[in-house]
Amino acid sequence: MGDQIGKKVIELRREMGLLAAIAAGVGSIIGSGIFKKPALMATQLGSPELLILVWVVAGVMTLFGALSIAEISGMFQDPGGQYIYFNKGYNKFVGYLYGWAVFIVIQTGSLAAIAYVFSDSLGTFVKFPHLPAAWENVSVPIPFIGVMTPFKSIGLKLCTIALIAFLTAMNYLGVKFGSAIAVIFSALKIGVLVAIVVLAFALGHGDIGNFTSAAPLAAAAGSPSVFLMFIMAMAGAFWAYDAWINITYMSGEIKNVQKNLPRAMAITVLIVIAVYILINLAYIYIIPVPTMAAKYSESYLVAVDVAESFLGKWGGAAIAIAIMISTFGAVNSIAMMSARVYFAMAREKLFFRKLGRIHPRFRTPGTALIVQGAWAAVLVFSGTFDQLTDMLIFVSWIFYALAAASVFTLRKRMPDTPRPYKVWGYPVTPILFVLFASVYIVFTLYSDIASFAAGRAPIINSVMGLFWVALGVPGYLYWNRKRKKESAETALEA
Repeated sequence: MGDQIGKKVIELRREMGLLAAIAAGVGSIIGSGIFKKPALMATQLGSPELLILVWVVAGVMTLFGALSIAEISGMFQDPGGQYIYFNKGYNKFVGYLYGWAVFIVIQTGSLAAIAYVFSDSLGTFVKFPHLPAAWENVSVPIPFIGVMTPFKSIGLKLCTIALIAFLTAMNYLGVKFGSAIAVIFSALKIGVLVAIVVLAFALGHGDIGNFTSAAPLAAAAGSPSVFLMFIMAMAGAFWAYDAWINITYMSGEIKNVQKNLPRAMAITVLIVIAVYILINLAYIYIIPVPTMAAKYSESYLVAVDVAESFLGKWGGAAIAIAIMISTFGAVNSIAMMSARVYFAMAREKLFFRKLGRIHPRFRTPGTALIVQGAWAAVLVFSGTFDQLTDMLIFVSWIFYALAAASVFTLRKRMPDTPRPYKVWGYPVTPILFVLFASVYIVFTLYSDIASFAAGRAPIINSVMGLFWVALGVPGYLYWNRKRKKESAETALEA
């Protein structure tokens, strides 16, 4: 599928090798979660053993999901990855709903949120301008979501938008630019995290006893409340592991895609699991879990205390730089990969047609990249991206479960299609992932309803996530009807 100018058909270029694909995958997964989530998880679990176990279980389940999708990724070469897999494994309606959710907030909201964290960390060194208080306090209520504050922290928001615009431009200029940034910043972020681990154990004033020092909550291990807390803590770990599926979006530009894409997915997740477990061990060695829990606040970062243990007063600045490196790479990888979903939807004539255009010189989905960046900027200005992403995490896991289950539907529908890689441990691996995802979905829904009933939350986030996905249905009806009409007219002309 390509654009045609005269007799020349313009296609996306397959310029991404295995190393670049792994770097892009690692780059999109490791963002701010590993810095921001451990303290919250400590308050939920109260136990070092449970904290590490959460990261291990979440990592293994993510790996099982990646191994399952890897089989499907080896079957197809079309751009759009998981969107295409849903079309093949189920139908175009399921594929469209996934693509719509990715566009409306799953990836654009992540883009906005992670870029915002970059700017917030930059604020450690730069003082951002503010508007007068009268402007800062302007708020616009949005039913069932929250309050939009477009002029609050205007300097920080403009910096966030500038970062999104810059990395959108880099990826607009060619997949080689985006891939080079991914390789450089993925290497940097892993190097920084490994350095924190090594220096914490070598120079930090830690205690091995911290690995068995628990807060009172852990004493009730095995009770229903602790199990629920474990599931809730999984949400933090899954946020940090999220985006593992993004590399499939680049399936139209990866060299030898049917072999390299499955390899890239498995290697990426294994690298991230190892890094996350090591960094959490370093955190616990320096800061006991009860202390993490006691010091928890929205702005508290365990990594700062850890860095101060071997860098002194410069620890906070060092972690701010580490977060900037990590989030810069994540924003680049998410921007590069996610635009391919809307591009593929447009090529299937199930989204705005102009998003399916390929730039004649740079061979990138330029229009899709620009529209993605513009919508992410709107979310930044609105200030609602955190609320929206909270709502859509629940929906993401519904799609993850469906994705793994499509291994079975495709083996039935397309038994003779070559599979360069078949999922390890079939059928146990995909079944375990689907079952775990289903349990996670049910308990997330239960937790959201309980929080709403107790007055701790103004809305049921998971239900509102489904509502946002449902908003895309009229679009599907319109584009599908238009597509069928055009097909019928073409058939009559023939």
